[in-house]
Amino acid sequence: MNGKASHHIWRERPLEALRGNITRRYVTSDRMMLGEVTFEKGDSVPPHRHENEQFTHVLRGCLKFTLGDKGEDTVVVAAGEVIVIPSDLLHAVEALEDTLEYDMFTPPRQDWIDSESAFLRG
Repeated sequence: MNGKASHHIWRERPLEALRGNITRRYVTSDRMMLGEVTFEKGDSVPPHRHENEQFTHVLRGCLKFTLGDKGEDTVVVAAGEVIVIPSDLLHAVEALEDTLEYDMFTPPRQDWIDSESAFLRG
């Protein structure tokens, strides 16, 4: 970034259609990324891990997170709740309801920027 503030309007950001009915759009800076993600009930994100720390804030709906190398932990995150996922923790997601959530990553997800997150496209 150039030391200047930037203003973004979600509805004007490019919207990506992913697996199932998942959609995402995002805003990024040098050190952070904020993504708006929607799910329809039953949509899922397969197990994956990334170097980025992740905060997921559910605004509407409900998501079930399966965490750990053997899926040993599950956490249900409902509207008004946040889950913090540390770097390199294997996790998967299932939408228990139609959901709107915001993900914050640090550092930004380069695979999102480069559209390389192929596991979300099939």
